[in-house]
Amino acid sequence: MTEPTDRPRTRAGLIGPFSGRQIVVFLAVVLAAGGLLAFITSPITPPNTPPPSPGATFYIIGSPTEGLAPGDLAPELESTVNGTTVTLEDLDGRPVRLADLRGRPVWLTFFATWCPPCQQETPVLREAYEAHRGEGLELVAVSVQETTPDDVRAYAETYGLEFPIGFDATSAVFQAYQAYGLPTHLFIDRDGVIRNVWRGPLSTPEAEELLAPILADRATPGATP
Repeated sequence: MTEPTDRPRTRAGLIGPFSGRQIVVFLAVVLAAGGLLAFITSPITPPNTPPPSPGATFYIIGSPTEGLAPGDLAPELESTVNGTTVTLEDLDGRPVRLADLRGRPVWLTFFATWCPPCQQETPVLREAYEAHRGEGLELVAVSVQETTPDDVRAYAETYGLEFPIGFDATSAVFQAYQAYGLPTHLFIDRDGVIRNVWRGPLSTPEAEELLAPILADRATPGATP
């Protein structure tokens, strides 16, 4: 009887039909692909980079918008809410109107006592007003998103602020001026035209540079000084 012919035996792999070498190559490819993907998708800025100091930034509290621009006529300090005209009042309930300041240079600033960059620049506003009020400068600060006028009054007394402060209880005036962050500054000439808009805290040199054009302008003929 003829002996059966031996068939070639299949060599057993480490995992199924795959050899250890094939598995090592496969894992190396997967790891390399994963590393490349992580590199491509990683942020350019290191994740441990500390955020900017809040005292030196623009404190955004609304949706960014283009807003009012130099050359626009500054709107009155009022707005319409649910069909009712809301006017700006100072901390004692008296109306604050731009119309009453026509013929004078006006620095209008929106701020809040709880806003870190607003707190940072408070001495800048106080000193600039003291330096230029004799030249006719009117500085009107408008507080937004505050609890009560008394809170703002305490802040003004603490820092010795002598310029008028309007209490924008509903943020209606803030929205009418299309502002979206604090502090926001508008520099308005004697004709009521916006000459510059600045978003963020001001240093003394920056404030002086922005004040110069509205202080230098002479009142138009017939304007009430």
